[in-house]
Amino acid sequence: MADTGLTISRILHAGYVFECEDVRIAFDTIFENPFSRNCHAFPDVRFDRDAIRAQRYDAVFISHFHDDHCSLESLDLLERSTPLYIYCIFDELFEMVRMLGFTQVHSLTLNLPVHVGPFEVVPREAMDADVDSMFQVMAAGMNVLNVVDSWIDEDTLAKLVREGPWDMVLWPFQTMREIEVLAPSRAAAAPPTLPEAWIAQLRALKPRYVVPSSCQFQQEPWSWYNRAFFPITYAQFAREVGAALPDAEVVRLNPSMSVRLDATALQPAAPLPWVIPVGDQDVDYVYEGHAAPPSTADIAGHFAALTDAQHARVMDYCRTGLPGKYGQVEAASEYFDEPRIWQMSLFGSAGEVTRLRYRLDAESAVLVDADAAPLGWTTEIPAAKLYAALDNGESLTSMYMRINDTVFDPDTEAALALADVVDDPLIRSLFSDTFGAYQAAQLRRLLAR
Repeated sequence: MADTGLTISRILHAGYVFECEDVRIAFDTIFENPFSRNCHAFPDVRFDRDAIRAQRYDAVFISHFHDDHCSLESLDLLERSTPLYIYCIFDELFEMVRMLGFTQVHSLTLNLPVHVGPFEVVPREAMDADVDSMFQVMAAGMNVLNVVDSWIDEDTLAKLVREGPWDMVLWPFQTMREIEVLAPSRAAAAPPTLPEAWIAQLRALKPRYVVPSSCQFQQEPWSWYNRAFFPITYAQFAREVGAALPDAEVVRLNPSMSVRLDATALQPAAPLPWVIPVGDQDVDYVYEGHAAPPSTADIAGHFAALTDAQHARVMDYCRTGLPGKYGQVEAASEYFDEPRIWQMSLFGSAGEVTRLRYRLDAESAVLVDADAAPLGWTTEIPAAKLYAALDNGESLTSMYMRINDTVFDPDTEAALALADVVDDPLIRSLFSDTFGAYQAAQLRRLLAR
């Protein structure tokens, strides 16, 4: 194949457009800011939605079903005849996309190539093959690995090394602390360096160019997560990877930026005109480790008060829905195999709090008196966020839950050392056996237009 070069453009987060010989394909097409409810583009951008509607792609590839990669509101901007290739083990997602009107919806199979004009795209196995995938993209003699959100296990790494040499690797450069911020008083500070596995794997892949990829967002401007969620800066990534791979070049691609990759060089190319930068684009993350988080009452004050009907929905779930659901899902650890008293605190927009206590065992959750003791688990959440999870399918990372932010009796503290934060009773009841709640809520809104 003639080496005509490959153009790679950044949309946002894990989104890219690849172009070769007038054929255009795209990956994880998110055209929203914020996306996934409270992920605000960092650096900031806006989108020309009319211009996006005019775009045509020969194929769109989606790595997995998480709402920051597969959003029906973004897909709604695409021409319905666009071939969509989605990696997902759940049939429900494909049905939702078809209900949106797409006529060419295909399920990706690991290691089975998809050919689109000069492109060969091969979905590769991610660390959690039940959830996500990676992409190997070949065109114009170039070989690019889009790691998306994944970590790479050793078996897959060995296979990828054999697929080399690699011209470019799009590497997910953040170790997002989405679990640690749920229980900040119990979490250890992030290590001051990149994970050792990253450096070893990048050395094994030996790419010519490394793009810090996948994470280009922050939460709401007021959010304490912005200094606790993202421990790695672009500067740190470039410094450590550059030192470890002296023959590679670390290239930052902000939203809209494009580059032209060929056998001899990487050159700037015309940016995507429908991704419009806003303000300074060379911003970087700031991590403050154990900076004290605000109270859940203060956080709740940033959200609108629930209407009477919305409040009733939340309380009905707490009194009926949650107890009915709790026994249907299993915990990952043994902490809840014996009876525990759980306190859930719901905070309103004016700081008011409603506290509910439950007696939990392995199979049931039963409301008990407000003074039932001893406490064995606590959960705090803004009531508006619980409603958003119930009505809009909002995901855990944007709900501002606070777990076990207290000191229990010594026996309970000792037992908690072996418990998993995501065994939280509310997390289990909301998320353990549900799929696509966010997309289902989007579909309802889109079809109701």
